[in-house]
Parts: sequence; structure tokens; C-alpha cells
Amino acid sequence: MGYVVEHQVRFHETDGAGVVYFANELVICHSAYEASLAAAGIELGVFFKAEAIAYPIAHASIDYRRPLRCGDRVTIHLTPTRLDDSSFEIQYHLKLRDTLVAEAVTRHVCISVADRRRCPLPTEMERWLTRWGDSPSGEEQ
Repeated sequence: MGYVVEHQVRFHETDGAGVVYFANELVICHSAYEASLAAAGIELGVFFKAEAIAYPIAHASIDYRRPLRCGDRVTIHLTPTRLDDSSFEIQYHLKLRDTLVAEAVTRHVCISVADRRRCPLPTEMERWLTRWGDSPSGEEQ
């Protein structure tokens, strides 16, 4: 199923060669992650304040296929997948028109802020995973 959002590349996201600076494509992916949380009804101010639970990124990678330039309207297709009771992975496919320009992955671990140890994903994140993740049976959710 997944979540889809558009992003228009801004001048400040580009480098001296006029293409998106490599690290900024991960920033674009993270913006899509934030938008998917908000679309699922998660209050971002509370989520990112991380008073009790946090979701640090344990791994990130991105493969670039084609350059993006200022003014390009890229579509980000985001699909989260549960890895275990305390972690999940998000796959991102960035497309310009119908052409794949980049693929990225981020892996997140749910931890208790107090002791920095893994803890089970809370109900709101379970709902987010169900809403935007792939259905195990292949059926619409």
C-alpha cells in the first residue's frame, strides 16, 4: 500500500553543480516519513519531543539513479515494514515523473528514553505500520 507524497526541490537543497546535495535526498525522505506520521494522526510535536519513547535511526542507505535539480517535482513512495517487536524499516522510492531516481532505506529502533533500551512499539506506531505498510496477505487494509 504505502504512503505517497510530492516534494518540489528547492535551490537550497542543491550543490554547486546544480543537483541535489547527496545528504539532502535523505532529508527529503525524512520529510516524507514525518508527513506519513501526521497523515496517520500522530501529533508530530509530541512524537519528536521524545519524552518517554524515541525512534533513533540505526541504519540509513541510499542509492542514486539520476540527479534531481531545483524545481523538479519528485514523488516519494514510502513503505514501512516491521522487523520485530521493537524495530521497523522504511523503504523509499523517489520518482521523477515515472522514472526511479533514488532508493533509500532507514531502520529505526524503538527505545525507552529513560534507560536507552529497546522497548515494544506502542499502539500508535502499530497503527502507522498497518496503515502504510504492506499487507502480509496482499489485501487492501
